[in-house]
Amino acid sequence: MSQSYEVIFENNRKWVESKIGENPHFFEELAKTQNPEYLYIGCSDSRVTAEELMGTQPGEVFVTRNIANVVNTLDMSSTAVIQYAVEHLKVKHIIVCGHYNCGGVKAAMTPQDLGLLNPWLRNIRDVYRLHQTELDAIEDEGKRYDKLVELNVQEQCINVIKMACVQERYILDEYPVVHGWVFDLRTGKIIDLEIDFEKVLKDIQKIYNLTSSDWVMSRKG
Repeated sequence: MSQSYEVIFENNRKWVESKIGENPHFFEELAKTQNPEYLYIGCSDSRVTAEELMGTQPGEVFVTRNIANVVNTLDMSSTAVIQYAVEHLKVKHIIVCGHYNCGGVKAAMTPQDLGLLNPWLRNIRDVYRLHQTELDAIEDEGKRYDKLVELNVQEQCINVIKMACVQERYILDEYPVVHGWVFDLRTGKIIDLEIDFEKVLKDIQKIYNLTSSDWVMSRKG
């Protein structure tokens, strides 16, 4: 085996030792249950790791990642993760986090046949279509690229809010709240896009209300 592969197990050994050194019962407690407040939906990019950039510990963040942080309701993986997080873990915050210099978003801006990636990237191309006027008005290609990253996060947040399990949980408990972030690889900073969750709820209520309830204005009633 390669030395780079073997070093992973050495790193794991050191990590175990450090955790036990801090708390001898760390792994006993970790094995009992998980009670995260956050669901993180991010990109599979190796440079963007949820727990590290958020400064959180094991058990604090439930995570799912895919190419370009897409939430497609036909994708059983992401929808199952969201439903489990909302209904069973009862997370209070759902975070969709994209990042600048995203290869998936860049590929979606490229007019070429990418084979099996085409159906997945079509989700992002659809975001471009929805916002084409705004994007095409940006002359600088780099800035247009960054803007599409942000708009993709925004649209994926809306896709989360469309889900019945999210709507129903929000009626009962006034959470989870959906947030849109962009991680800037150039600075290491998280940028909160300040998605107006309440406004999005109101805007999509007529079409996407799956609860047979006035779930925005009278959530408790």
